[in-house]
Amino acid sequence: MNLLAVFSHPDDECGCAATLAKHARRGDQVMIAWTTYGEMSSRFRGVPHSEVKRTREGWARDVAGLIGAQHHFFDMGDTRMQGSRDEALQLARLYADFRPDAIITWDDKGGGTFTPHPDHRATAKIAYDAIVLARLPKALMEHQADPAEEPEAHRTPVNFYQYAQYGTPDPTLPVVHVDVADTIEVAGQVYGYYARHMHGQENEFPMERFRIGRSANSHHTGSMFTEKYTVKRMFHPTIPYLL
Repeated sequence: MNLLAVFSHPDDECGCAATLAKHARRGDQVMIAWTTYGEMSSRFRGVPHSEVKRTREGWARDVAGLIGAQHHFFDMGDTRMQGSRDEALQLARLYADFRPDAIITWDDKGGGTFTPHPDHRATAKIAYDAIVLARLPKALMEHQADPAEEPEAHRTPVNFYQYAQYGTPDPTLPVVHVDVADTIEVAGQVYGYYARHMHGQENEFPMERFRIGRSANSHHTGSMFTEKYTVKRMFHPTIPYLL
């Protein structure tokens, strides 16, 4: 399968890093797409945008390498995202090219589910809107230099997963826990990487404390380490029998 993680800023993917690594180890095609370069971070105060991009691209290569993923940046503007159709079209073209079977992103409810950042909500919105736009060749062709080159629409049903490990998940959506015991160390490496490069943490990353935090759902699931999502489906599959 093809698994695409869509987030606003580099380090947003920390909450699903072990899931992404698990799929990569299985042989799935995995990609992380960021809608901005996270240039508003205090880490980049006074740094020209071109330098921010170079730095972030280097970090992205390292993090994607730890996970076993491809990566892609858009430049929609940190804190400037609008959740617009134009932004969704940019993602739709990536969908048409990468052809994801499943997408992971932020939740889109705000407030109680830990998306106070407007970019997070906007990214969740356009990530979902892009599923429809990727199905429409005429939409994908808008502003295309050569209108004769019609892109192939992506019409395969896509499972849409949203973060649910923070706050209160949307009670109208089913919740799934992914057992990530085999790849929890990768998630710790990703967290540690950002701790050093983004936050200047020079001490050794507290892996044991990280593992304890990631075991918070074990009493609900029976699995030591999980990553938690809600599932939003645009097209609900039929099943031969109840599970």
